[in-house]
Amino acid sequence: IAPQFAEFVAHYMSAPSLLNVTKEHSLACGSADTPSEFWCYGEEDVMQAWTRFLDRNNLTDPANVACLSGVPEIAGYAEGQIYLASNDRMPGKVPDSPAPSPFGAYVAGVLVPQSWFDESEKNRKTIQEYATSTPYYAFGGATASGSDQANSLSQAHRDAGFMLYLIFTADEEANFWGNLFPKMFDISDKTNFPPVFGSNHAGFLLTGPLKEDWTKPCPRELTFEERREKCISFQEAIYGTERLARLEAIKEAVDPQFIFNCMNCIGNNLPEASKSEDDEPSPAEPETPLGNSSDEPSGASFVSSFVAAISATAVYSLINAI
Repeated sequence: IAPQFAEFVAHYMSAPSLLNVTKEHSLACGSADTPSEFWCYGEEDVMQAWTRFLDRNNLTDPANVACLSGVPEIAGYAEGQIYLASNDRMPGKVPDSPAPSPFGAYVAGVLVPQSWFDESEKNRKTIQEYATSTPYYAFGGATASGSDQANSLSQAHRDAGFMLYLIFTADEEANFWGNLFPKMFDISDKTNFPPVFGSNHAGFLLTGPLKEDWTKPCPRELTFEERREKCISFQEAIYGTERLARLEAIKEAVDPQFIFNCMNCIGNNLPEASKSEDDEPSPAEPETPLGNSSDEPSGASFVSSFVAAISATAVYSLINAI
């Protein structure tokens, strides 16, 4: 029943009218790239929609209906992961997912435009055909316009219906740039590469296509220096040409010495010659002994959390998904 559940979630999230579900109820739900669960705020009609979906597909066996179970009164995603993934070895904690690895990857989460997905049933079937993983549903609603224009989030994030991993192997990469990319994104302006990928889970070996032909993948055998010369960079494929230029200008203004630098971060791909070397760093101030300054920060300046402020949260989980 797992493939049918994936189809049900796709309809509920991206084409709710096919299930007689309102857009408001659809936007109240979301899901990470997990094949057997998704999350809703408030009391939604998920179970009724699941029953209607099974009816339409002649899958009304009571065992299928019972496969989906709601788990109410979970405060948020973090608590839900503890509920679903905790084990006796480390009670109250959840394992890293994916686990840390010493190896890089070409993983790429494509921000699939909602407008393209809505164009035709053919496009929806294309996604089902080429998808190698479960879509990441964390888009839509007010995220399309809720911005003060002073953040780094790309327009592709705001226009996306979902994020989907379409690139793992070289063949999948060639198919994406050659067939799917020109249909999903506007590439009419050859001086302005569009944002395509989500930064979450983007593999550090990832690049965009060849600079001279956006429908051809960057050859994987190229060295890092050759990729920098011939291929759209990791950063440009995520932020797009215009947004990346703005972020790089901010980076050079705020951190001309490139003190804060990391693999694939903003500015990391700039030629060394463009990084300021003329500005001398200001003399270091004498160190103040710890604990003797009233200005010493008492802790982190901010804390982020996935815990939802809404108490009426439910996770819908597919039982015995096989």
